[in-house]
Amino acid sequence: ILRFLVVSLSFYGMSTFEGPMMAIKTVNALSHYTDWTIGHVHAGALGWVAMITIGAMYHTIPKLWGKAEMHSIDWINTHFWLATIGTVLYIASMWVNGIMQGLMWRAINNDGTLAYSFVQSVEASWPGYVVRLIGGLLFLSGMILMAVNVWLTIKDGVEEKNVDTAVPAA
Repeated sequence: ILRFLVVSLSFYGMSTFEGPMMAIKTVNALSHYTDWTIGHVHAGALGWVAMITIGAMYHTIPKLWGKAEMHSIDWINTHFWLATIGTVLYIASMWVNGIMQGLMWRAINNDGTLAYSFVQSVEASWPGYVVRLIGGLLFLSGMILMAVNVWLTIKDGVEEKNVDTAVPAA
């Protein structure tokens, strides 16, 4: 659980550095309206907010249901790696796409016309979108694993309470 919290702080620090950096005029001219901004937002949303929430939930749920720990600690470890690798793939692909898009949109020919059309920049972005899909699916699979783990933890807690509170026959 602590790993989720530490990684979330890393993403928080990275996002809070990157945000003001993207506000610098020359950087903003390159990144504005590109996938870089999407990567930045998801570094905060998936890396910071989701990771801190996941860690807090893994800590709190067993306590709320009177359990010593979650149903499966191995699933928590697997979830950590799925979420971390998925987030890194997702945001890194968007950063690379964003820089490429920004450079393509600014490229001009000798006569002053645009070197690339918008459609060409979208076509060049598809490998990044495939990596983004893979990262998103990894993150989603971790969340599904967490949902099953939470459900089994709560189910086990309810069954234990029902056994504990059963009234013996007279």
